[in-house]
Amino acid sequence: MSTGRSSLIMAAGTVTSRVLGFARAVLLAATIGVTTDAADAFGVANQLPNNVYAIIAGGVLNAVLVPQIVKARSHHDGGQTYIDRLVTLILVVFAGATVLTTAAAPWLVSLYTSGWSAEQLALATAFAYWCLPQLFFYGLYSLLGEVLNARSAFGPFMWAPVLNNIVAIGGLVAYVVLFGADPTGARAISGWGADQISLIAATATAGVAAQALILLVFWKRVGLKLGLNFKWRGVGLRPAAKAASWTLGMVLVTQLGGLVQTVVASSTVAARATQGLAIASIAASSIAWLIFMLPHSIATVSIATASFTKISTHAADGDIEEFKRQVGASLRAILAFSFFATAALIVLAYPVSRVFVGEYPATVALGNVLIAFMVGLVPFSFVFMLQRAFYALEDTRTPFIFTSIQTVVFIASALVIAQTVEPRWLVAALALASSLSILVQAIIAYRLLRRKIGAFQGVGLTKATTRMLAAAGLSAGAGAGILVGTSSLVAGSFALSSVLGAVTVSAGIGVVMLLVYFAVIALLGIEESWTAWRAVAKALKGITRR
Repeated sequence: MSTGRSSLIMAAGTVTSRVLGFARAVLLAATIGVTTDAADAFGVANQLPNNVYAIIAGGVLNAVLVPQIVKARSHHDGGQTYIDRLVTLILVVFAGATVLTTAAAPWLVSLYTSGWSAEQLALATAFAYWCLPQLFFYGLYSLLGEVLNARSAFGPFMWAPVLNNIVAIGGLVAYVVLFGADPTGARAISGWGADQISLIAATATAGVAAQALILLVFWKRVGLKLGLNFKWRGVGLRPAAKAASWTLGMVLVTQLGGLVQTVVASSTVAARATQGLAIASIAASSIAWLIFMLPHSIATVSIATASFTKISTHAADGDIEEFKRQVGASLRAILAFSFFATAALIVLAYPVSRVFVGEYPATVALGNVLIAFMVGLVPFSFVFMLQRAFYALEDTRTPFIFTSIQTVVFIASALVIAQTVEPRWLVAALALASSLSILVQAIIAYRLLRRKIGAFQGVGLTKATTRMLAAAGLSAGAGAGILVGTSSLVAGSFALSSVLGAVTVSAGIGVVMLLVYFAVIALLGIEESWTAWRAVAKALKGITRR
């Protein structure tokens, strides 16, 4: 299967999942709000399993599994013994970690918060007891999915989250029917009962479990079966462990930065009592990050995942020129999408935020955080692909170096922000500091990759980047001109007075910006414009035939 076709299959799954994820986030915001104490309590609790997962194996599975399984396919049994032993080892680790972290829920909640009342800590801890078992299923999902990716079965990994969102949405709908919605935080923290807590948090965990278990069906389709094998010695796990050590170090460093960001962001909760819904905190940051991740997941993850197996094969064969060609082509495709997404979501930040919150002060607070995050989308996606290039070369030490530099820059900035920025702007300032530190990371990562493999001759990456940036600027100018000209950024405007208005304005201006962007990059001779249109046309033609 070609990289383009694989990317389309994964992008389709990602789009479907993200659309449902948006619906889930909108429903959650309508149920418990975005800038409320209950929303922040659930936000911390639901993020904990992701944080612990990242510490245990976040990048390790991606960095280690695909290259090692590609190599293991040359074994006499096609790599089945290797897979069985590696899967068993990882599942045992995740099972033990899940039990320990669930027991440590009160301590973890206290670690990730600052200045919270006893009642809010208790609510977050109750949520955490239900959410932390997600850790085991996140591990299972990533493990099963990466093995499928190594076998070039890319679709299931991207489509499984659809089931997760469906289950979680069902739980939220049941909550609204049984207990009613409270988007402004009128219900006191002490008024939350065990039935309310369990309905929201337990269905969130059930969704993650369903997302993982459905992949077992696709294992059977590619001729694999989940066989536990506890004989871990003598099968060649030492190279995987060596590669994982640097990646684990990188993840630990990243999580340290995430811990600082969460603690500083949580400190704004105390100011909400006097300044109201204008104060963004953890839940607002999570929603903004969800929106930020939409274009990254649709394009970057799909392209990088589809090309990862190919570049791993080129690296294993010692074909560096083909390796560079594939990496360069993937980077150009990623940048073509990311530049437009950055322009569109910065310009439309307030109307998009209005979809999630009803009050104008909360819309502005969320919109400011989103704008700050979007500044970092292009370098974030760039780094994501460069990391996969290093992983394909079985070099996990270099990503540790440039990620450590990024984390140090961010932590230093966050500590200054915590002392100098007023609560109203604090979370947006943290998001901007994150974006700028990622820009530093991207520059360093690119230079280190060029030092390792040489220049990307014939790829035209610098020229393409400059022209895409110009196209994005003109596109943003067109969109901003329409917003300002129609007074769509003021309270009570059509764009900000209702969800329907926000969606209508965002869709209309988004189409105009897209046409301007593609027209400009086409005139400037950027081939990705025509490639994108051909890919869309091919996909539509295939759907019509079916």
